[in-house]
Amino acid sequence: MKKYMIIERYKPGCWDKVYERYNTRGRMLPAGLNYLNSWTNKEKNICYQLMETNNMQLFTTWTDNWNDLVDFEIVGID
Repeated sequence: MKKYMIIERYKPGCWDKVYERYNTRGRMLPAGLNYLNSWTNKEKNICYQLMETNNMQLFTTWTDNWNDLVDFEIVGID
């Protein structure tokens, strides 16, 4: 599977909303998109996630669940 670094930039004032949704609904990943690890920056306005998939289209399904609160950058890792 190909690995990807996802850079999530929280929209202003959305930190608590992101974690509230996560705590009630989980990551909401479609089957075939696998979470590996994540961490946030010191200011807690950016989250980095390492994921893997064989189908990059699955990112659209996943980000549609979050794009009201988060801006995404998805970078393939060779």
